[in-house]
Amino acid sequence: MTKIDQSRLKTLVAREESRYVKERPKSQAIFDRAKASLLTGVPMAWMHRWVGPFPIFMKEASGAYLTDIDGHRYLDFCLGDTGALFGHSPQATAEAVAKQAGRGITSMLPTEDCVRVGENLARRFGLPYWQVYMTASDANKFALRVARHTTKRKLILVFDGCYHGSVDETLVNYRRDRLLAPQMFDLSPTTRVIQFNDIDALEAALSPQDVACVLCEPAMTNVGIIFPIPGYHEALRELTRRFGTLLIIDETHTICGGPAGLTGVWNLEPDILTLGKPVAGGFPAAVMGLSQPVVDRFLVGLPSEWDMGLGGTLSGNALAVAALRATLENVMTEAAFEHMIPLAERLNDGIDEIIKAAGLPWYVLRLGCRVEYRFRPTPPRNGAEAVAAYDVDLDKFVHLYFTNRGILITPFHSMMLISPQTTVEDVDRHNQVFRECIGELVG
Repeated sequence: MTKIDQSRLKTLVAREESRYVKERPKSQAIFDRAKASLLTGVPMAWMHRWVGPFPIFMKEASGAYLTDIDGHRYLDFCLGDTGALFGHSPQATAEAVAKQAGRGITSMLPTEDCVRVGENLARRFGLPYWQVYMTASDANKFALRVARHTTKRKLILVFDGCYHGSVDETLVNYRRDRLLAPQMFDLSPTTRVIQFNDIDALEAALSPQDVACVLCEPAMTNVGIIFPIPGYHEALRELTRRFGTLLIIDETHTICGGPAGLTGVWNLEPDILTLGKPVAGGFPAAVMGLSQPVVDRFLVGLPSEWDMGLGGTLSGNALAVAALRATLENVMTEAAFEHMIPLAERLNDGIDEIIKAAGLPWYVLRLGCRVEYRFRPTPPRNGAEAVAAYDVDLDKFVHLYFTNRGILITPFHSMMLISPQTTVEDVDRHNQVFRECIGELVG
């Protein structure tokens, strides 16, 4: 196996960072100005996690491309970390938003669009009842609330390395037998955490019959793509049912698998399903689906004002529901995935060929139209193994190299998404730049 010369790597990182700064004076100037009024100089702190010393400031985006305020045009494989999975400003969604914006944005009243949205979601995912939210974080928060009320249990179970939005009980790290949130307070009274793909640990965690729900992605994505081992989902569903625990499937990232996510591809049977980010074409909206048994149990003994605990005033607003309907009916379709997935296969196979030709101890995986490579010989089985494989310098070099050559990949990891507007030429362009990147790296 080829070994990376660390001295050479540091020299390459310094070169690419210098180029990044030199070519983006307007982004740097805006960032310096923004630091006086915005926390960390950006409207959301995580926007500062791109690899350069300052973030790129966007001017406009359409389809599979994005332009910054310095005039650089980028082939975008990040796609808003799935938020723009179906391309930037899909035509049907943009037209529906523009039309509805002129007719009313929010009113605390439903519109006819909501019926079409509910019926479409029910057909796709097999869950009969739906609610609309602003973000997947909201949908997951209220899914936990439903699960706790339904089961009369307080604890939830999540997997180490997971991410389900900004929900306190799910922002966990499991180290040295302690369960900690980023806020550094103990979450043990509310959350139980285990490693993904460990069936024995799953049974042990659920057997006390004090866990309201398991909240999980069908395949983990936050720390890289982690596939379930054979039989894991069957065991997960059997154990949750045996011990009276509800199963919540979060498809926000794994919708990359198909128009009904991995729930549809793998015939999963969640009690509750959540989905955000791309479901309204990038417009702020998310959904939560409930099974009939959950609804039957949930409604028993609820006070008259129970509905006030399931969403905010802007949830389900007319504009969001119009975006949802347009996206579900015209954008998030079988035809879109029939274009996206074969291109993802082409991207995956090209990367794999380059890695093997260079003799690098890396791997590449594909999940639907999502492709990702990591700097370790074999795919991890759980979050702990995935985190141990991080290489900060390699990650920084690869991201800077691509950015400086007009290609964006997700900043948190080396993940790429294929949109309906991505072309064969776009994929081949990525693989050519990747080949040149590896050539410089290994000498």
